[in-house]
Amino acid sequence: MAVETVKKKSKFDLVMEDFTLFSRNFIKIVDNLGDLIPFVFNQEQAEFVKSMGKFNIIAKSRQIGFSTISLSYCIWRALIRPNSSYMIVSQDNKQVSVLFGRLKLMNDNLPRDKYKFPETVRDNRDELVLSNGSRIQVSPPNVNLGRGSTYEFILLSELSFYDLDQSKLLTSVTQALAKNPDSKIVIESTSNGTNNHYYELFMKSWKGKTNYKAFFYGWLSAAYKNQFKYEWDIAEEWYKASNKGQRLSTKDLTEEEKRIHDSGGSLRALMWRQWKLSTMKLIDFQTEFPSFPEESFKTSGRNVFDQGKILERLENVLPPMSKDELKTELPEQLLKYIGKGLNIYHLPRSNVKYYGGSDVASGALGDSSSLSLMDSEGKQVLAFASNKISVYEFAEFLNICGRFYNYAFLAVEKNSYGLPCLQRLREDYHYMNLYKHKTFDQKGNKKFALGWLTSESSKSILISDFKENFEKGIILIEDKDTLQQMTIFVENNGKMGNKKGAGLHDDLIISHSLCVQAMKNNKWYV
Repeated sequence: MAVETVKKKSKFDLVMEDFTLFSRNFIKIVDNLGDLIPFVFNQEQAEFVKSMGKFNIIAKSRQIGFSTISLSYCIWRALIRPNSSYMIVSQDNKQVSVLFGRLKLMNDNLPRDKYKFPETVRDNRDELVLSNGSRIQVSPPNVNLGRGSTYEFILLSELSFYDLDQSKLLTSVTQALAKNPDSKIVIESTSNGTNNHYYELFMKSWKGKTNYKAFFYGWLSAAYKNQFKYEWDIAEEWYKASNKGQRLSTKDLTEEEKRIHDSGGSLRALMWRQWKLSTMKLIDFQTEFPSFPEESFKTSGRNVFDQGKILERLENVLPPMSKDELKTELPEQLLKYIGKGLNIYHLPRSNVKYYGGSDVASGALGDSSSLSLMDSEGKQVLAFASNKISVYEFAEFLNICGRFYNYAFLAVEKNSYGLPCLQRLREDYHYMNLYKHKTFDQKGNKKFALGWLTSESSKSILISDFKENFEKGIILIEDKDTLQQMTIFVENNGKMGNKKGAGLHDDLIISHSLCVQAMKNNKWYV
């Protein structure tokens, strides 16, 4: 019987098959001391390489090294896959030049004298071409980037800072991504507020609502222990000089520092944080060095709500109940909205009163119609927001929802589309448990009209009461979307509202504020 011989792979072939081994053995980078060293992945880089999919988006603190990963990946794939193309994009010509310089350093330091790597046949300011036909291009952003080309890998570095229509750019480059199992796109960026497409794409992806895998790496990442070791040493000496030679101890921590310490922040890291904050504002630190995603997107405007309390709550919210958990509990008319704007955190309990607030929109893909419900203890049980539900459908939704929650007392904003919604609730569905506001006729007679009427003065009361109840812990918000809207709710020139920008809304804030007014009203008509 013939014995089949299997050719044993060389050590070189084994290394070239593995991106991690390739980077460790063949890629050189410059460290903080200016020395040329092998590229050994830090913990976060290794986790990302292991987990990345075809579409990837990263929110991060500064200098963890994801652009370095992408440059090394382009070199590796270009070497092993002939006639393939790669694109690296950054915010402006200066940053493009910096990235391309690092790429060329990696390419120039490949051990071509020892191994048969493809040679460099062209190396100009925006393109690197190898003798096997592969090419790596770099470019500042433009909305037509990639048209007529096909790329195995695309890096969009610092997307949040691109001063153009980021959505159109993404549409263009993703169409240029090669249609094969190995092609990938990586978006990596520090945050730049909320008024950009990167913010919207990341937050949707973080919630699992796009085809992008979302990754977050904050300043508590293990990489910082090495990347910022020199600064940490300085910060420790600085702290000791001001504290009689003593290091920071757990008994010295503020409430915010205790939260960070409980989340894995070392005492050395906290001394570095204090050192940084000695010369920069807290909000700027949180933007540059966030602990978790929502913190990085904080607006620099005048925030209405205590950002620390919002972020602490975001870390501890309940996940909404799943459709499987609810399929035998919910009316069919409500079940169809699970996963389409309706989140339920607690089912109704007998003999418990529930209070709701609702902001009504047109259902024309702009603002959302929303509903928040709390029990008599102030605990949120339900949140709903959708811009795909018409006014008449929303009136039916409120009727079913309110009756399901023990005939909840509902405060519906009367302004604009709220009026026809209220009329349907009362006249078509005979829903009686509705908030009423006081008015006077021309003769001075007091009357009560359905709904909450919002004016400049009544909105101040609405938001002020909501703020007090939230910050004093009188109410418990479970809904992440509501809390995220609260992070961008600001006061400018005496007016309160969400930070301006496409896709930014405050409808859940308004509905939950109305919910507080419903409870404060302490009326029950049924």
